[in-house]
Amino acid sequence: MNNVILEVKDLRKRYGDHEVVKGISFSVKEGEIFGLLGPNGAGKTQTISMLTGVVEPTEGTAVIGGHDIRKEMNQVKKINGLVPQDLALYPTLSARANLNFFGRIYGLRGKALKERVEDVLRVVALTDRADEPVENYSGGMKRRVNIAAGLVHHPRLLFLDEPTVGVDPQSRNHIFQSVQRLNRERGMSIVYTSHYMEEVELLCHRVAIIDNGEIIALDTVKSLIAMLGGGVIYVGLNQVDEALLARIRALPGVEQASIAPQPAAPPANGGEAADTLAIAPTRPLVKVEARHSQTALINLISFLNEQDMTLASLEILEPNLENVFLHLTGKKLRE
Repeated sequence: MNNVILEVKDLRKRYGDHEVVKGISFSVKEGEIFGLLGPNGAGKTQTISMLTGVVEPTEGTAVIGGHDIRKEMNQVKKINGLVPQDLALYPTLSARANLNFFGRIYGLRGKALKERVEDVLRVVALTDRADEPVENYSGGMKRRVNIAAGLVHHPRLLFLDEPTVGVDPQSRNHIFQSVQRLNRERGMSIVYTSHYMEEVELLCHRVAIIDNGEIIALDTVKSLIAMLGGGVIYVGLNQVDEALLARIRALPGVEQASIAPQPAAPPANGGEAADTLAIAPTRPLVKVEARHSQTALINLISFLNEQDMTLASLEILEPNLENVFLHLTGKKLRE
């Protein structure tokens, strides 16, 4: 897994004055499952669209299997497989007929086409119902046919864009198993986008966390989670100054203490507030980064009691990717 199959270099996409992808760079190794984790609207789909020839980059480029996407997209498309968020299927045709159609687009014919179609039907566990019209399928089964369509030409690099949105738990598990099998048994490189942190924790070797069109962290899942150390504790207090923060930092088990950004005020139209921390916007919120959560929490509460300070709110974030995102951005992944 040492050779690089995808190298992204300062990729940007603008629509007028609005920049939706802001100069991102990353690489994917041969045989790697690489995750793009971020909320809806973060730039994940736009990035995938540029890498697969759906839209043109405004600036920057990428090299896939030795071919530049801005100069050799026809060659790139032979290497890539794309499974988009939106279903790209003919509902009145059967799964097998849909896959035959997509196989012919890739130039497959005769015995080779038949073998590929049967192969990908097995991968997505739909052989038994392959001759039924797609319109009769559940949402999860349609997603699995969508994945099969992206696999029929046996790509070296597969892009899966939010493949589990709106699917039932059984189909979700089928998708997970298919991804793991393609990677483990066939050495397929996969770029997997999601706003579900548990999916990338389960599937991905490395993860880029993307927000507002920028990559804000990139590492293995284990290393990203280690950024939180023993976790993060948020405490709402009535008054905070630098002297108090210094004393909190000195407590056993505490790595750092700072004043967290204030939650946004609720929108005028009555919609949800942008920040999800449920505290009054005028009350200071102290963010305590812990080396050891339990030790830090015990000492913090003891210290506040000694100072006769009222604890207005308390939130403990255990180490996981959801809380890494909150730690980096000040907001939750799915808000």
